Amino acid sequence: MMTAVSTSTAFWRQIDRRMGIDAPAMVDGAVPASRSFDRGPTDRGVGPVPLRLLPDTTEVLPDDSLSIGGVDVTSVAEAVGTPVFIYDEEHLRSRCREARRAFGDGVAFASKSFLCRAMARLAHHEGMMIDVASGGELYVALRSGVPAERLVLHGSNKSTKELALALSIGIGRIVVDSFDEIERLNRLVARGGSTPRPRALVRVNPGVDANTNASIATGREDSKFGFSLASGAAAEAVDLLSSGHSPVDLVGLHTHIGSQIFELSAFSDTIDLLAPLVMKTQLAELCVGGGLGVAYTGDQEAPVSITEWAAVVRDACRRAGIADSVRITAEPGRAITATAAITCYRIGAIKTVPLSSVVRVRTYVSVDGGMSDNPRPALYDSCYEAFLPRTVSALRPFPVTVAGKHCESGDLLVKSGHLPQDVVVGDLLATPVTGAYGYAMASNYNKLLRPPVVFVGDGRYRSVTRRETVEDLLGLDVDEPVLPHCLP
Repeated sequence: MMTAVSTSTAFWRQIDRRMGIDAPAMVDGAVPASRSFDRGPTDRGVGPVPLRLLPDTTEVLPDDSLSIGGVDVTSVAEAVGTPVFIYDEEHLRSRCREARRAFGDGVAFASKSFLCRAMARLAHHEGMMIDVASGGELYVALRSGVPAERLVLHGSNKSTKELALALSIGIGRIVVDSFDEIERLNRLVARGGSTPRPRALVRVNPGVDANTNASIATGREDSKFGFSLASGAAAEAVDLLSSGHSPVDLVGLHTHIGSQIFELSAFSDTIDLLAPLVMKTQLAELCVGGGLGVAYTGDQEAPVSITEWAAVVRDACRRAGIADSVRITAEPGRAITATAAITCYRIGAIKTVPLSSVVRVRTYVSVDGGMSDNPRPALYDSCYEAFLPRTVSALRPFPVTVAGKHCESGDLLVKSGHLPQDVVVGDLLATPVTGAYGYAMASNYNKLLRPPVVFVGDGRYRSVTRRETVEDLLGLDVDEPVLPHCLP
């Protein structure tokens, strides 16, 4: 039987007893002045989940339940189980088309944000190139049917094996990241690893602080990525790769200053710094990378569109004196995938605990997933919203902490969330804006099974990755005889 969380007098008397407080009975379920939740009295007026955080085809059905892509979300969760990533296919396609219109041919989808064969096919079908950051991502893209010439290989430490594969298939672009990589390319090409020479870009670190989380800031001078502009390393790399003995056909410069960037002036500053090198070398391409920010919670500012971002970049290039003939490209990832998906969980426990030294309580709502399907809160202290798909328009006055099921105190998906007062064990709970770096960074910590991915659209749903099974957990184990010295 499911038990509702209530603001009834009996409920609060129970909390009082747990906390050792002899408080008078409350009237009409109100919280007395001596009682406060984690975030104070303002919690009483928290509204419904902002619809701008949900995928494009979101609809609120007459019974107040959630529909995406013409499909009732609750029915999907019941059919495939939880946790589950649910993606709005039309949202993904719309953002890919927007990126292609805004930047033109050569714009690439940053597959590290979310990659499976269905996503690779979708991005390719909508006219995008695909950037991959490892041999594994390269393999998935190739097996999805994406032509090698439509792929861009990234990585700060590409192995000889990865580079050899890229050369053998005729990859579209290699973004060169270090002098050691240049040496590897020299050796491979000298052994006849590629004919004709692969096209390449030099990744330049402009030394720009993009005002984002340190873990996702990649354009600062102190970074593992790229060649420093200020030290002269970038110019030296360009000279090496432009020489007659170069292992590649150098066609342009590349930069990527970080992720979750809302201040577009950072892109303008970057272009101002790169412009002299672009004009001096007269290279034909300049890629500004990705990094456009998205809103994860209702109190975060609404981000600019991909179209607006492209306009700012192109205007900055013109003002800096970069010729119109230079092909300006970009690599959006999060801006395409993040808001396209929600993750659905099932609530398994609701636990209210007293907080020490003050007359407050915290309510933990525990779900059947956690940091293994969304590590961003633990890694970056990222914030998310939570809501109940059965009642999208309901006010959410009840402060909660949404906890995962892992053996970690830090396994908190939503640290300062809010839900309707009638939330119960067994409810379906959703977190929006989980389309980027959720499935992509999922793990088997505590041997949890990685969730499936479902695409919805036109009133139908389809699974594009299945849920792992317990048999999958043993798939990499090697059965070996017990060594003699291990026997008792």
